[in-house]
Amino acid sequence: MGSRLVVARREIAGLRAEKTILLAIGIQLFVAAFSSFLVVGLVSMYDPGALDGAEVEVAATGDAVGGLEHAAAEVPGASVTRYEDPSTAREAFDRNAVDAVAIATRDDRGGISVAVTAPDATVETTVIVVQLRDLLRTYERRERVERADSLTRRPLPVPDPTDTSPYYTFTYTVLIPVLVFLPVFVSGSLVVDSITEEVDRGTLELLRVAPVTTGEIVDGKALAAVAIAPGQALLWLLLLELNGTPVANVPVILALMTALTTLVVGLAGGIAAVAPDRRAGQFLYSIAVLVFFGGATALSGGPANTVARLAIDSADPSTTLTVVAYVGLAFVAYLGVRRFVAVNGFDG
Repeated sequence: MGSRLVVARREIAGLRAEKTILLAIGIQLFVAAFSSFLVVGLVSMYDPGALDGAEVEVAATGDAVGGLEHAAAEVPGASVTRYEDPSTAREAFDRNAVDAVAIATRDDRGGISVAVTAPDATVETTVIVVQLRDLLRTYERRERVERADSLTRRPLPVPDPTDTSPYYTFTYTVLIPVLVFLPVFVSGSLVVDSITEEVDRGTLELLRVAPVTTGEIVDGKALAAVAIAPGQALLWLLLLELNGTPVANVPVILALMTALTTLVVGLAGGIAAVAPDRRAGQFLYSIAVLVFFGGATALSGGPANTVARLAIDSADPSTTLTVVAYVGLAFVAYLGVRRFVAVNGFDG
């Protein structure tokens, strides 16, 4: 065990030279420390609908403009001003007197079409487009309800709108899983870099001369990479707590991410043994991680979904079984990779 700890301490001490790794950790620290501020801007990209309620003035014209006026009464922040003709409405838009133009017309069959003009590539464009979307959806829903009596078949009932906050959804389904799993990817990348640099510089041969086996070298490097991941994740989660985002089942989340780190570190060690060239190793590692996590995300018991359920304290027995399954898979996978590397070495 002593030789493994020596290798592990050597790896951790060498982290100060890994500028890319330190930058990645710094970015995660910044996001976690200022999450309460950053989440507002991030949610606007994740779900522009979170911007509902912004004040938007629409110049409307056409023979179906009345429906737009009624719909605007149901959309907070949206207001519609009637204009006599399209040219007058567009002139008001060009003068920045209004935020957008909507021309609503009816055809001979009773259908309604709305041509909308919005600003192009400005900071306010996203806000205006979101409000226009809600305005038109409300208009469409009103028309469907009013015309329902003329249908030969009764339409399906429209589900009631939910009051789920996009900030809550984003925080627990995107932000927390990202902060938990980024250390996993960093640890795997660290192992690939460490092993390929040892091979490239020839220092691996010096380690082999020392009283340490290839398996102990693998264990030491893996121990260093796995050890730093839970500490990072715990720090991120504590910073979220300080920013007013409570996270439940932290020990179980850390156990899950430690298991995944072990799995990814084992995968990285196997890739580095097969492809000791640094560029090739990092490329193969990136592809393997994308395939693994991309495939796992598609499953109901995927890592991201499991972390989200644990964080909001909605886990059930199947969630616990999923965590146990990942722990078992990580243990078996690491032992398999360790045996492969011990037999074949780092020369492929």
